[in-house]
Amino acid sequence: MDDARTGLPPWPWEQDDCPNYQSGDYPAKSHRRNAVERYYRLPDGSSSAYHVVETYEPGWAGRNIDDVRRVLLRCARYPVLGSQVSFDVVDPHYLKGAGMLIRGRIAHRDVPDTVTYFVMLKRGETVSTVRLPDPGSKAAVDSIAARAVARLG
Repeated sequence: MDDARTGLPPWPWEQDDCPNYQSGDYPAKSHRRNAVERYYRLPDGSSSAYHVVETYEPGWAGRNIDDVRRVLLRCARYPVLGSQVSFDVVDPHYLKGAGMLIRGRIAHRDVPDTVTYFVMLKRGETVSTVRLPDPGSKAAVDSIAARAVARLG
């Protein structure tokens, strides 16, 4: 672990550049009791994974998942500064239904696309969201996701 900050970091699904995104349309984020963000170096040292663990008031973690699904629908594709941002739900029942696996992509004109994976897991009133640069294989994503599940213990 490289860095840990306590407090309430931004909700991991804010999409201020998306024309269809209105922050007030997603009420669950205002019912977070606590949130902690951490950054981890990937094993090859190439870049960092970002991890937010949020605790919600009773009943609100499930509503948060619904809010995230709405963001992914409303902001499935949108332009930003000459690039195209997109989100695809790779597996809506990831890790035997414990989470969701999402692929984010920024398509650039003159350089290779930037691909990021998001692993979102819910256990009780806790929601864990890991954002990691494309590690090159689904097995690597699965390994990182398994560690995130273990941390939720």
